[in-house]
Amino acid sequence: MMSTNPRHLILNLLLSIGGEPLTARDAVASCTLFGVRENSARVALARLLAAGLIEAVGRGAYRLGPNAAEFAAEVATWRRAEQRVCEWNGAWIAVHVGGLGRIDRVALRSRERALGMLGLREFDRGLHLRPDNLVGGVAAVGERLLKLGIERDAVVFVAKDFDPAREQRARALWDGKALTRRYRKTSRRLEDWLARAGSLPTETAARESFLLGNDAIRELVFDPLLPAPLVDVPARRAFADAVRHFDAAGHAIWSRFFEQGRSRRPALRARPAPTTTLEATT
Repeated sequence: MMSTNPRHLILNLLLSIGGEPLTARDAVASCTLFGVRENSARVALARLLAAGLIEAVGRGAYRLGPNAAEFAAEVATWRRAEQRVCEWNGAWIAVHVGGLGRIDRVALRSRERALGMLGLREFDRGLHLRPDNLVGGVAAVGERLLKLGIERDAVVFVAKDFDPAREQRARALWDGKALTRRYRKTSRRLEDWLARAGSLPTETAARESFLLGNDAIRELVFDPLLPAPLVDVPARRAFADAVRHFDAAGHAIWSRFFEQGRSRRPALRARPAPTTTLEATT
């Protein structure tokens, strides 16, 4: 289950709505679904604003800010992930980070996240590999790694013609059978939930769809996009289709949740204002 940290919740919600603005009231209502109090949600909005992770787009409405927009654009590529894949000729994309430091924990986390999002796995100490089956090849991978925060001193190149033992070891960096099982299992989970979603209260459907969708999208964002025969490619494509279908259904559920919440809000205006409000801190 997702963290109930309100900042994470708000950022994930903004990521999920694809560039649409989010009002402070809708953010508060969303956080309430996950047990976060209104005051905590408004403080989280203020801190995200101060950090440049969100920005105002009118009175009481927000979107992702400059410090989050580029990463958000990379995350959003999950919708067209299969379009980034091409035929594999047996070569490997290699990234050497052995000469980079490990003391700066922020830089290290960014590096590991970037490598993970590009499906790279450690082959030897400091040397990470993935099949060279992404459109644009090594140049495109190097550019995406930089956007995702890896240091410019990382060395990105093509490796090929491994001896049989190293070739076997490289192919074993991923458990293709486990990945295929996960594609099918998650697809079934999403389909089964959608089959019963119509009987759920709107609040329950919104909360559960957000959690399930967030987990499924994360699987796609960090999927290594392996070629055959390392993984069952049709199973992955079916999984991606299931996630897109679920995401569309989730958007409809959340739109209904927001509309229902807005229709009830006039009756709540008589409540005392919270001690700390976003308006008071911005």
